[in-house]
Amino acid sequence: MEPNNKPTTICHVVAMPYPGRGHINPMMNFCKLLASKKDEILITFVVTEEWLGFLSSEPKPPANIRFASIPNVVPSEKGRAADFPGFFRAVLTKMEEPFEQLLERLERPQKPSVIMHDTYLMWAVDVGNRRNIPVASFWTQQMSVFTVFYHFDLLKQNGHFPINVSERGNELVNYIPGIPPTRIADLPAVFTGKVLDIAHTACEALSRVPKVQYLLLTSIYELESQTIDAIKAAIPTQVYSIGPSIPYFGLGDNFSVSTDSKNCETSYVQWLDSQPKSSVLYISLGSFLSVSRTQMDEIIAGVDMSCVRFFWVSRDDASRIQEGCGVRRGMGDEEQLVTREEIASIVRRFMDLESDEGKEMRRKAKELEEICQRAVSEGGSAETAIDSFIQDIS
Repeated sequence: MEPNNKPTTICHVVAMPYPGRGHINPMMNFCKLLASKKDEILITFVVTEEWLGFLSSEPKPPANIRFASIPNVVPSEKGRAADFPGFFRAVLTKMEEPFEQLLERLERPQKPSVIMHDTYLMWAVDVGNRRNIPVASFWTQQMSVFTVFYHFDLLKQNGHFPINVSERGNELVNYIPGIPPTRIADLPAVFTGKVLDIAHTACEALSRVPKVQYLLLTSIYELESQTIDAIKAAIPTQVYSIGPSIPYFGLGDNFSVSTDSKNCETSYVQWLDSQPKSSVLYISLGSFLSVSRTQMDEIIAGVDMSCVRFFWVSRDDASRIQEGCGVRRGMGDEEQLVTREEIASIVRRFMDLESDEGKEMRRKAKELEEICQRAVSEGGSAETAIDSFIQDIS
């Protein structure tokens, strides 16, 4: 190869995220990490035309990441909250055809080496299998949520679905592999709320995972080893615990975190890193959809947390954070509001530097920080998993 020629692309990754900020961000962050590690990797990041417009105002990714778009076949991001089940159904039924048409155009110069898709986009598995392209499933939430969805049939077999949580919420589920005994009330809220059809669809999406070649977990192995090991034993798919898919670490020497005020996530991370660790209180959804990015920032930075739950979130997520380095507010009905008095009480508990509770939370936060830092450092479990994934798809 002539010195002035660009290196030949030997690996083409087509990335297809779920069209939502909480899913696009971690997949883009991971793509930046892949791109920074190996120049020969070309990544085509596929979004809707609307999302392409949103992303155009953000800092440009590395040169070996390019954008491609499909038509706006799903409801607008700006109004999807009015009918989230309808939006979810559109994502699962309207995006497959335009994505496969795009894939046909991408195949002409070079057939993709792998399709990396958000796990909820189950149709991407079918597209990959039809076109004989390996598929990597990208999971953005806590592994306990994955495991509960994957073993959903066990809930039905044991008479725990459907169930009246107000009457039987304290009953224990002690039969899901890799999950410690957990109250029914602490399962993901979609099993008991007003969106049960979404729960069934999510379970179907996870049932496709054994048909993919790779499973990428935005989790740190040391924090969820029991659950991850149980999933590895249950499916034939190669599993990689790639760590938190966030821009916190500086993704290699060729990537610098931007201070552009439009990039709220990276600006927030820089601010967080600059704070005295004893002075920061973060009130969170309590979800590993957050922990994988926002909350994992706090864990790595050694920050204490408070958890407020949303409908897709597992109460168990908040419980695990509480056991680690946080405070969990009382959980009630879906519509229960967090009052200003509750927030004020939590803030006072956190900011009391001399209390035994505050000291214990800071000790646990420091312990988790060290675990996470080791995992993402050179030779750590996350770094090793990412390098293994790159080698496998190359």
